[in-house]
Parts: sequence; C-alpha cells; structure tokens
Amino acid sequence: MSAQELDGAVDEIVEELPRKKLSGKKLVLFFVLPVLVLAGGGAALYVTGVIDSLLGGGEAEEAHPAEEGAEAEEPSGPGYFYEMPVMTVNLDTGERRQAFLSLTVSLELNSFADADQIQQVMPRIIDNFQIYLRELRLDDLRGSAGLYRLREELLRRVNHAVYPNRVRDVLFKEMLVQ
Repeated sequence: MSAQELDGAVDEIVEELPRKKLSGKKLVLFFVLPVLVLAGGGAALYVTGVIDSLLGGGEAEEAHPAEEGAEAEEPSGPGYFYEMPVMTVNLDTGERRQAFLSLTVSLELNSFADADQIQQVMPRIIDNFQIYLRELRLDDLRGSAGLYRLREELLRRVNHAVYPNRVRDVLFKEMLVQ
C-alpha cells in the first residue's frame, strides 16, 4: 500500500466518523470560562501591585527629568529641621457645614545650608500644600493610614518644589481638624 492510498483510506475513515459540534454549554465551559478566570486573576494581580513587585518594579518615586540616571543619596547623621508656618485650610466636605484643618509641619533637611534655598521657594511649597490640602475630605485624614498617605504626598510635593534640593521627611508638629 502506497502513501497516497494510505492517506485516501484515512480520509475515508475520518469522513465516516460522526462529527460532533460543541454545544454552547461546553464552549462556555471549556473556552470562555477559563479565559475570563485568567483575565480576572491577571487584573486582580495588577491592581494589587503583585505584578509590579514580581517584575522588580514597585512604587517608584516620580523622578525629575534631570534626575534620571542619578541615584539619590541618603545622607546619614542628624538633619536640620525647618519650621514651616501654620497652615489653615477648609476641607472638602461636600455638605453645607464647614470643616477646617490647621497643620504645622517641620521639614527635615540634609544640612543647615539647604534652609536658605528652601526659604527662597517657600511660596511655591505653601501653594503646593494649600492646593492639595483643600481637596482633602475628612475621610482622607482618618486613621494612621490616612496620615501616612498625607505625609507621603506632602513629601512628594515639597521635593518637587525644591528640586534639585531634597527634603528628607515631613514631620507633623500639630494637626487639628475642626
């Protein structure tokens, strides 16, 4: 029997077999459902940040364009504390009643020499803080997680305003919500 005859015989047998179509239920069960489960799982991993940590990303601090490629140095030793003026802002309550936030913070600098440069851009720092603080709601300030997010956002904003200098930390001296 030659190869052509063998192929012809196989084709005849295949044609004689009954062809079954996949029913709608089987199609959903074997194809659509696994795709949806995989897509949902991938979306959940992306939203929770697991994918970023697996790929070596994580939450990266927004770098200034001139900062790319330069590594941030974290000096050791005591820093210098710069006292900012008291800021009082009204919060976004979404209601008729008003709520106010009075905030006093200190900026931890690397050295005393940085204080002069911070003083020169203080109007920009205060403007950035005021704009952000006025958009806060009372719920944003609840609990230690809320205060941590507030500190991180203020630190990000002040570092953006004082670039190329750097502020180590934002420390709350007083915070009053009325």
